[in-house]
Amino acid sequence: MRALLVAAALFVAAPAFAAPVQASGAPATSLTLADAAKAPAGRVIVDGAAWRCEGAACTATGGTSQPATRACRRVVAKLGPVTAFSYKGEALDEQALATCNAG
Repeated sequence: MRALLVAAALFVAAPAFAAPVQASGAPATSLTLADAAKAPAGRVIVDGAAWRCEGAACTATGGTSQPATRACRRVVAKLGPVTAFSYKGEALDEQALATCNAG
């Protein structure tokens, strides 16, 4: 009986220990910061997207429906310049990234 209770407790607690994962089939939302030193220590919410960074690499879940270019400008305003940006599966090219970083 005790083993069953321990197993049930671990089953319920498991999602709290899991790393954030995109839902199956959900388009990826990610960026690479130009300066990893400016990466936030915790979660940052921008337009409903919850951003988490490990070094210069950041990923997000959620977010409002908007063009990737606008989402990029809003994130750059909070986190700083980026060298790569993809919002809900739409990756920005070099020209769009330059425009995004310029504000």
